[in-house]
Amino acid sequence: MKKALITGITGQDGSYLAELLLSKGYEVHGIVRRSSVEIKGRISHLLDNENLHLHFGDLIDSDSLTSILYNTQPDEIYNLGAQSHVRVSFDNPSYTGFATGLGTQNLLTSISTSGLLNKTRFYQASSSEMYGKVQEIPQVETTPFWPRSPYGCAKLYSYWLTINYRESFNFHGSNGILFNHESPRRAEEFVTRKITRAATRIKLGLQKDLKLGNLDAKRDWGYAKEFVEAMWLMLQQDQPDDYVVATNETYSIKDFLGFVFEYLDLDYREFVKYDPKLERPAEVDLLIGDPAKAKAKLGWEPKTSTQELAKIMVDSDLKLAQQEKLLLDQA
Repeated sequence: MKKALITGITGQDGSYLAELLLSKGYEVHGIVRRSSVEIKGRISHLLDNENLHLHFGDLIDSDSLTSILYNTQPDEIYNLGAQSHVRVSFDNPSYTGFATGLGTQNLLTSISTSGLLNKTRFYQASSSEMYGKVQEIPQVETTPFWPRSPYGCAKLYSYWLTINYRESFNFHGSNGILFNHESPRRAEEFVTRKITRAATRIKLGLQKDLKLGNLDAKRDWGYAKEFVEAMWLMLQQDQPDDYVVATNETYSIKDFLGFVFEYLDLDYREFVKYDPKLERPAEVDLLIGDPAKAKAKLGWEPKTSTQELAKIMVDSDLKLAQQEKLLLDQA
């Protein structure tokens, strides 16, 4: 039985990856941070699985990482943990740098300290935000980086650290440069989920309007459940490498609003209001990734269109809104 360790297991990607690995017969270990609020909601349906084991730790606490690695001896490590909200990274740049950048350094150092440098395979969750002010359309693995946020800068640091360890220590470390990937498990502060959650509440009369910032930014949106399959495939290869994981299609936030509200027989223009406070100090105007390398070498390609993804998210959030309305009606 293979053993895998996932940082960020309670997040969107971590929960889907844990499902995937458990379905493949892995013993899965996850690192969770101590919190006074419930953070295991996305993996609650997995908690009774005897092959899932959770450990308290934190990427900014290298002692906890070393202890967990030494005791679990994982065959594969997936580093998904981070402060991952771009807008928040402008408000909390130091924490973003520690968690998203230096956290990876702590993890790699702990891998070395635990004697796993040449025994484990490592996946680093890199981001399309590293491209920022894009220098090429579409973006591929060789496109120059130009990050436009503290988050993008921190992710770039982790990206190059992974390559440095690979080239310096014959380390099986791979970067997945993932473009935007969404699902019903996306946190509500991210724009796609913010839209689907609000639209379904508006449909049922639970909310009057939706405040957003820049509606013209274009993104390459895929389905998170499919993207974690690419992560796993990277660590099954004989040689480590770096891969763009994307759909090679781009849509504006206005487009996504259209997909969502039209599916609910609504016109978003009647409900969406502009809020300048939600603008980024430095915007990323356009992201679109070409996953040709992932298709050729991993056999991976996206299956779900952005329009289909929007419907999946709306269907899920509509159930939540219906439950919310029922509780209000009963009160």
